[in-house]
Amino acid sequence: MNPTIRHITFDCTGDPYDLAQFWGALLGRPLADDDKPGDPEAFIADPDGGPGLLFVRVEEGKTAKNRIHFDLQPKGRTRAEEVERAIALGARQLADHTRPDGKGWITMTDPEGNEFCVERGERG
Repeated sequence: MNPTIRHITFDCTGDPYDLAQFWGALLGRPLADDDKPGDPEAFIADPDGGPGLLFVRVEEGKTAKNRIHFDLQPKGRTRAEEVERAIALGARQLADHTRPDGKGWITMTDPEGNEFCVERGERG
């Protein structure tokens, strides 16, 4: 029997609740009912039963590029619309790797500096 990935954990130096709110809004998933600002951790469940996202306060800050990150594919939006939405929620764009044929991705960071990519969406 093989293990199951239960959570994907984000270390954060700020309030875990704030970072969880960003990811909850970006992914359209609510925070756990018992999470509150100032808690040492916050959690977002996957309604489809996949791994949840766990945000945990740590003392040390991020010092290097992430070794693992999310590649997000927009649903019902273009890549450009999803990037604009992510920026409005507090993300920052790092690099545009869009190719002339429309393939590729845009590299972004969340408010704590964790990288993620936005690929071409269903609408382009």
